[in-house]
Amino acid sequence: MKWILQVSLILILLTGCNNDPQKKPKALPYFGNYDIVFSETNGVESIDTVYPTIPAFKYLNQDSVMISSKSMKGKVWIANFFFTSCPSICPPMISQMKRLNLLTQDIAPEVQFMSFSIDPKTDQPHVLRTYIKNNGIQTKNWYFFTGNEAKTHALGVKHFMVHADKDPMAAGGFAHSDGMVLVDREGYVRGVYRGTQTEDVNRLNTDLRKLLDIEYGIKSKH
Repeated sequence: MKWILQVSLILILLTGCNNDPQKKPKALPYFGNYDIVFSETNGVESIDTVYPTIPAFKYLNQDSVMISSKSMKGKVWIANFFFTSCPSICPPMISQMKRLNLLTQDIAPEVQFMSFSIDPKTDQPHVLRTYIKNNGIQTKNWYFFTGNEAKTHALGVKHFMVHADKDPMAAGGFAHSDGMVLVDREGYVRGVYRGTQTEDVNRLNTDLRKLLDIEYGIKSKH
């Protein structure tokens, strides 16, 4: 009898859980530690999975303009974490980000690229502008952000699921992963990709277009 009750509970969870918080066609999975929420409507019980969203934030961009997450609402985000003096994974990661930015110019109005500096004491706006110029980067829909170091590291680890921290043993004094993160219009993380790997960045390009098409009805040229 006990095992029957356990199986029944599992079946209820499987059928009642909603993996799509917005009740719309799902193009991609949701990422992050979710909560199980029990509710009752008109006597009918339901069980939903509630995924985390990126919290509100504000940063200075490369032009010394304060940009808020609220001002970028309505766009799909592609984010990474870097620092300008990084001698290891940042150059290939930024190169791949630049390539992806060029690949997605046909959908540029729908997408916001953002690169968060994890070394803001060094990466002041004028340093970011020099970095952008030296790397031949177009910034029509790409912000380079600088702000509070501790908050940026926490934002990366807790919410964008990208490791970022000080490490005196690491090249450049900071350790971080090469993750590129895809975030939907509602602030849900929908994918994390190896930003130094061409194949993974190509997959991000495909997933981005799939997300825009299936969930937002925006067709792309590719």
